[in-house]
Amino acid sequence: MFRIRFSEEVEYENVVVFSLRDSSNESGATDTVSLSMNMTEMEDPEIKGKKKRGRPGKQTQTSNKKPRKSPTDKTLSMTRGRGKANGVAQQNGNGGEPVTLFEVVKLGKSAMQSVVDEWIEAYKQDRDLALLDLINFFIQCSGCKGTVRIEMFRNMQNAEIIRKMTEEFDEDSGDYPLTMPGPMWKKFRYNFCEFIGVLIRQCQYSIIYDEYMMDTVISLLTGLSDSQVRAFRHTSTLAAMKLMTALVNVALNLSIHQDNTQRQYEAERNKIAGKRANEKLELLLQKRKELQENQDEIENMMNSIFKGIFVHRYRDAIAEIRAICIEEIGVWMKMYSDAFLNDSYLKYVGWTLHDRQGEVRLKCLKALQNLYTNRELFPKLELFTNRFKDRIVSMTLDKEYDVAVEAIRLVTLILQGSEDALSNEDCENVYHLVYSAHRPVAVAAGEFLHRKLFSRHDPQAEEALAKRRGRSSPNGNLIRMLVLFFLESELHEHAAYLVDSLWESSQELLKDWECMTELLLEEPVQGEEMLSDRQESALIELTVCTIRQAAEAHPPVGRGTGKRVLTAKERKTQIDDKNKLTEHFIMALPMLLSKYQADAEKVANLLQIPQFFDLDVYSAGRMEKHLDALLKQIRLVVEKHIETDVLEACSKTYSILCSEEYTIMNRVDIARSQLIDEMTDRFAHSVEELLQEGEEADDDDIYNVLSTLKRLTAFHNAHDLTRWDLFGNCYRLLKAGIEQGSMPEQIAVQALQCSHYSILWQLVKITEGVPSKYYNDYGDIIKETLSKTRQTDKILCAKTLILSLQQLFNELLQDQGPNLDRTSSHVSGIKELARRFALTFGLDQIKTREAVATLHKDGIEFAFKYQNARGSEFPPINLAFLEVLSEFSSKLIRQDKKTVHSYLEKFMSESMSERREDVWLPLISYRNSLLTGGDEDHMSVTSGSSSKTGSVRSKKGRPPLHKKRIEGELGSWMMRNDTLQTPSALQTPQLTSTVLRENRPAEHMPDPDSEPGSENDYVHNPQIQMSWLGQQKMDEVNRKDRTSMNYIKSRSNQGVRQTVRGLMEDDAEPIFEDVMMSSRGQLEDMNEEFEDTMVIDLPPSRNRRERAELRPDFFDSAAMIEDESGFSMPMF
Repeated sequence: MFRIRFSEEVEYENVVVFSLRDSSNESGATDTVSLSMNMTEMEDPEIKGKKKRGRPGKQTQTSNKKPRKSPTDKTLSMTRGRGKANGVAQQNGNGGEPVTLFEVVKLGKSAMQSVVDEWIEAYKQDRDLALLDLINFFIQCSGCKGTVRIEMFRNMQNAEIIRKMTEEFDEDSGDYPLTMPGPMWKKFRYNFCEFIGVLIRQCQYSIIYDEYMMDTVISLLTGLSDSQVRAFRHTSTLAAMKLMTALVNVALNLSIHQDNTQRQYEAERNKIAGKRANEKLELLLQKRKELQENQDEIENMMNSIFKGIFVHRYRDAIAEIRAICIEEIGVWMKMYSDAFLNDSYLKYVGWTLHDRQGEVRLKCLKALQNLYTNRELFPKLELFTNRFKDRIVSMTLDKEYDVAVEAIRLVTLILQGSEDALSNEDCENVYHLVYSAHRPVAVAAGEFLHRKLFSRHDPQAEEALAKRRGRSSPNGNLIRMLVLFFLESELHEHAAYLVDSLWESSQELLKDWECMTELLLEEPVQGEEMLSDRQESALIELTVCTIRQAAEAHPPVGRGTGKRVLTAKERKTQIDDKNKLTEHFIMALPMLLSKYQADAEKVANLLQIPQFFDLDVYSAGRMEKHLDALLKQIRLVVEKHIETDVLEACSKTYSILCSEEYTIMNRVDIARSQLIDEMTDRFAHSVEELLQEGEEADDDDIYNVLSTLKRLTAFHNAHDLTRWDLFGNCYRLLKAGIEQGSMPEQIAVQALQCSHYSILWQLVKITEGVPSKYYNDYGDIIKETLSKTRQTDKILCAKTLILSLQQLFNELLQDQGPNLDRTSSHVSGIKELARRFALTFGLDQIKTREAVATLHKDGIEFAFKYQNARGSEFPPINLAFLEVLSEFSSKLIRQDKKTVHSYLEKFMSESMSERREDVWLPLISYRNSLLTGGDEDHMSVTSGSSSKTGSVRSKKGRPPLHKKRIEGELGSWMMRNDTLQTPSALQTPQLTSTVLRENRPAEHMPDPDSEPGSENDYVHNPQIQMSWLGQQKMDEVNRKDRTSMNYIKSRSNQGVRQTVRGLMEDDAEPIFEDVMMSSRGQLEDMNEEFEDTMVIDLPPSRNRRERAELRPDFFDSAAMIEDESGFSMPMF
């Protein structure tokens, strides 16, 4: 028998036995049918080859059956030209060509059962020809173009036939039907599996017992599964596993029939002699005997597949093949648990939990989930749980998020089946995952946490206890437990993440705002403990987070990919929740503020609640009195506190309540104006007293000014207080501080801040109503087109943007003439459009470096394209365009600002740099934008990091960086200049703000007379050409080389290359990639149990030092690299 030892190595003792026990047998001693095969035969390739066909392990034959043909005596027969589908020659639409079974299944136009029925009819007529079609079906499904002929069938063994098919296999392409992409081949895989299942189901009553069909198919699949060709091995393994699944279903049905027959036999035998029907007993005995024989046959087949294919392929080198085996053995254990759900088969799943590929580990977990879902199977899983529980718990930290999610779900199922199966340490390993930044992991951990801590075990008893205590909700203890869990968490303080993790599993608890309010407002009843101050703060924070989650219906910031469109059901739930929380907290919030008005932290959190209200409820529900109570409490809070968080929360609440769309706006505006009036009067008096006292002012005078000024500054941030003229008194304070030098620093800071807000509000009034005429021309289609262009080619997109601005500028010149009014709304509109264009380049300047530099190059050339006809002392006609171009200067990195400035100086004469008239202001402004930050860059590109890079990369044998840079910069703008034509100032373009496309000029075609490597090749060959930035830097290198020629001549060629490399180091790849590659061998030698452990993505506020250590220093010139998958902000 098979002895189980849970270890990494498989230990066999004697033989493997596949046994299906007759459960109806009372003795249980003689009805165990077992077929044995010595394991040395399975491992010895010579013995294995002898048993290639037929069912391995058959030792004895039933006396009333004919002896089977030896596997070595059988042969396969197929004819190349017959091409019968389902045993019948068919014609396709091309005139006479036969359609094969493979093509029928691939097309999937016929019902699979009818296809199988036709094949069965053909098999009954000529079983050799039918098997011919079936076996060639498996060969063709593997992608092999060869065909087994009748001569091969009669004269060759299986191994020789497979070797012949291997020779005819098309090795040029690695694709075969199971791996080909596309919906047709995905459907083919489904049809392929369905065909095998239907074939066995339709043959289960006769053909599979004829000792010919199944022997032939199993023998062929066993040989193919041992092939070195991946396509043969993959396809045959999938076919064999689906064949085994179908046989397991047949065995299950036979077992059920045996049980029924046994019960009928026992019932008839127990009748008294006069009523007993002997003929019926004989028929039942005969039926039971036939069923037992059929069971023996099925066991033989399953033994052949399991020991001949599964045992070898579950550890195949290809992960997908391993995954197929594990997926199907899970199906067997669930389908026929009496035969398969034991340690002999569970061990394969347990061992594969350590697989190096996440795909295989995922199949293991899902197979186990199907078993642990059925609580009746838990006793059979007890030994497995004890052995592999630690591994399953550790997989909750798997580096593959999908695997981690399924591991957490499996641990949850284990918890549901047995509370004692998991230790406290096991549970704690899952608890902290509710704070993971990866939402599926966090939600799965939330489900586990809910099952463990927050599920109500006896709802009726808990509701009765709550009523006796005078509580309206039975969730009081659970909410207390939630607060304790939140406080005792050692990793995070993110209530929003905890609420989001529990939202799908514990909504009833998290939306019980009445219970939360009771715990905060009411005194504890008998048997309850009073909440501590820390617990009250935590409960308020959790309450606010649940309100936000219900009102916004999307995860918190940092978790998830952004807001998604809600379904109709989700939208209805959101509206209902918002109405519910509004109706409750409209009445409860004033009471909560009244109780906690002295606690700054609690009040600041509570004042966030009104922003989630449906404010129409105030007027619709006639609840204005509650609004007055809320405004009264906010006023008291403002008068009590000077903490910035509290004051900003009060200011924001007033701003929300004053929204013009609600009818309560007038009532709130009056209350706000009264409060501002009082604070303004108090501020004016306190300022007078402070200035009069001068240096003799005491602490009370300073406090009065500072406290009032803090309140007004916080309100001025969100409200337009210019009609109260706070700027005047702030200016007086600042002036006195400058003149006397005795003004306290805090007052000066607040006065500056308040003055800043006053100026901003004035600017808002000035800029209101300025039309953004050009921005409105850009609809959704053009925006989407620009987005796609940016993803395809950033430089082409940049040239498109600058061309659009140039076209608008030309139109404006034609309308207004060369003397543009730079303060006009038209110029402001073009500048606003340029500012919005600049936002499309995103935050990562490295990724858009070349595109932005090219944009500046084109803009400079356009600005100096046409000289003024009145003379050189007058600015070029398009010089004002530099003011538009200045909007993109902030997108240049420091090194490139120097390069662009040098390029600009090439167009400037000496007199231009000295001009200071208004007409030259665009040039002055643009130069200043390039010089800002450019001169501050004192970082040497040849020191520090470059030496490290050289030491690491030299070991890898990489080419010099200057060569890599030249070859890597494709699509130089020396070539692309002709693709986008800048319109002249004398012609109005036909299409406004649209890319003008023209064919490439003929001069860019290669010259047939030129030799390879000539100057023409260099200029026009994108694989040789350098980028514009690279060309500018190379010019600089050449200039430096000329000034130090004697020194360079004394150096070797290697030294020259190192010099160029150092100067070009800012475009090199990050150092850390080389370090990771150099240590790859060491990483592969690590224990596989540690390799699949992930690092949890913590929320953004935590210190993520571990991941930061692997990031390049983007402020180091040696770490700058362009990445096409970069982040960019939305354009509008």
